[in-house]
Amino acid sequence: MTGDIYRDVILEQNVRYFQGTVGAEFLLMDDNARPRRSNIADECIQSEDITRMDWPAYSQDLNPIEHV
Repeated sequence: MTGDIYRDVILEQNVRYFQGTVGAEFLLMDDNARPRRSNIADECIQSEDITRMDWPAYSQDLNPIEHV
């Protein structure tokens, strides 16, 4: 996946819809993968006024349900 595809498919088609549905409490949670942190994606997120959750770099996926 590239930053262009992430912006066109995920951000513009899905995230924008969910942001409108959820409202002011909407918070985008994504990991630090390169397509999600590309300049194109960052510009789209800033222009749409989307709040992004702070996510530590190189964090481990600590979802306990995956280990059950």
